[in-house]
Amino acid sequence: MRDLATQQQQVYQTLREQLIAGRFKPGTAVSLRGIASSFAVGLMPVREAINRLAGERALEVRRNGRVSVPDLTQPRFEELMQARLQLEPPCARWALPFVDAECLARMEAFDATMNSSYGSGNADAYMLENYRFHFELYRAGGSQVFVPLLESVWMQFGPFMRSVYDMSETTAIVDKHKMALEAIRRHDQDALEVAIRADILDAVHLLRQTLASQY
Repeated sequence: MRDLATQQQQVYQTLREQLIAGRFKPGTAVSLRGIASSFAVGLMPVREAINRLAGERALEVRRNGRVSVPDLTQPRFEELMQARLQLEPPCARWALPFVDAECLARMEAFDATMNSSYGSGNADAYMLENYRFHFELYRAGGSQVFVPLLESVWMQFGPFMRSVYDMSETTAIVDKHKMALEAIRRHDQDALEVAIRADILDAVHLLRQTLASQY
């Protein structure tokens, strides 16, 4: 039988992955009992996992106990995008000297799976492989500051990005991965920073279009 700490970690990791993959839309209510039932666990490990995610700003816990994914708002979007622009390019630069052949091969595989999942309409896989592509690079440098901050940002960012998945222009984002991979092969830190920044700016463009259509 799994102990409470193991149950809590399992629930936390799965919800975290689902947030990053955009399984929850902005404003979605989250049922503790529903989660407990789906994991076949009690409410205590679910509550602990929810509290961890709330502490990372990925979920909101209201005074009445209601749990939800933060709403899609222009100010929140702008802050998240600025956080990505400020953190990800230097994190990529920091990591590049530590990217070996195995790491590069995994990134290439994630990118290939991402491309095929977009073509097949598998949004969950597309979002998750995009995350794996980026964090395979970011974690290579062993940063104890950049990576935890970016994990929190991406959990908040996932529900936003899912809202633009069906837009045909989303395919432009994948092209910047090719730029990043080529920069890694050349060990070109400046070019890698440019590619990562361009990738983020593609997302900024698409998300601003979505926000403009909703408000």
